[in-house]
Amino acid sequence: MTFLVKTNRNKKRLKKVLNLPKNLKDFELVLWFIPIILVFFSGLLIASTQRQADYAIWYQHWITGGIGIIIAFALAQLPLDRIRLFVLPLYFTSIVSLIAVRFLGTSALGSQRWLSIAGLNIQPSEIAKITVIIVLASLLERQKFQSPFALWKPLFVILIPWLLVFIQPDLGTSLVFGAVLLIMLYWSGMPAEWGLLIISSFITAVLSGILPWTLYFWIPFLGILAYRSLPYKKIFVSLTITCHSLIAFFSPWLWTNGLKDYQRERLILFLDPAKDPLGGGYHLIQSTIGIGSGGLFGSGFFQGELTKLRFIPEQHTDFIFSALGEETGFLGSFLVILAFVLLILRLLKIARDANSDFESLVVIGIGTMFMFQVIVNIFMTIGLGPITGIPLPFMSYGRTALLVNFLALGCCLSVARRARTLNKNW
Repeated sequence: MTFLVKTNRNKKRLKKVLNLPKNLKDFELVLWFIPIILVFFSGLLIASTQRQADYAIWYQHWITGGIGIIIAFALAQLPLDRIRLFVLPLYFTSIVSLIAVRFLGTSALGSQRWLSIAGLNIQPSEIAKITVIIVLASLLERQKFQSPFALWKPLFVILIPWLLVFIQPDLGTSLVFGAVLLIMLYWSGMPAEWGLLIISSFITAVLSGILPWTLYFWIPFLGILAYRSLPYKKIFVSLTITCHSLIAFFSPWLWTNGLKDYQRERLILFLDPAKDPLGGGYHLIQSTIGIGSGGLFGSGFFQGELTKLRFIPEQHTDFIFSALGEETGFLGSFLVILAFVLLILRLLKIARDANSDFESLVVIGIGTMFMFQVIVNIFMTIGLGPITGIPLPFMSYGRTALLVNFLALGCCLSVARRARTLNKNW
């Protein structure tokens, strides 16, 4: 009898072991494992960048990450639909906080982006990113795209926070808003041609400054695209040509008066940073040297000479990838990029399998936010793009940004958990 009891117990234990992969899958291993590993290793990189500094804040990255894990776990237990009740309060609170930054905010490195609350610096623009995603998801869930006039609501929703962030000035975060809006519109059913027409406004502005003669071909092409994809063809063709003509006319003025001097330098010098090696091009030159010096396997943690001697100012924030490249080499950089790819692919699958359009749109918005920041930040540090001040998710030092990343992760975990529960019940 005793032998049979022990045998049954052993069978139950063996069954649990055999079911372990399934349990790990249910636990969303990718969404938990990758961010935690990124936070852990980035804490070491941040510590490396501060070896010669008079202060040490690297451990705060781990502390903030730990708090973020708790927030993500708590949010994962709640149905995301409950957030609908707080959509308008969240939106207006974000707007008020962004306005408060304009009048009461603290400045650093030429920008006024933070509110000091109880001794802590809070960056409302980071919080606004996740708030805008939730508000857009709630709006676009019921949106139909029979006419371009349907775009005025989502455009209006994002215009106010975008403008308030842009004038801080925070060009990087304002670009994130644009990318999130475009992908969420497409995911909710907007025709791809409309998305191209929206992006074309930026292209028209660029062409008006560098190749103005191409506008004689570009603007008529947009008119043809509008004719083929939009209703009320004569009206919208006329509007398209008129709007892009106005953009082409006013873009040079906006370039001179709408951007700060350092922003214009950043947008130009990435093409040839050697024009100002000790000024606007300094970051890009030192960053590419540091990454290139890492070789295949890197110099090792706490062994990077450029990182040790602090050749790259503020390396622990937006340029943390340069420290990664120097100390872990091509291999470490590749593994980090691969981790981000796996994370975003998992978010894409969760968005596809979500049980409601609202949840799907929230996840796709968050995935777009992560993807855009990763691409722009890495391109910036390796010299393929201008410096825009976009942090690398889960890796760049910044308490507000890191907490928002985990808050966004918690929302995605909630959607995945609800999808699994309903599928099992079905």
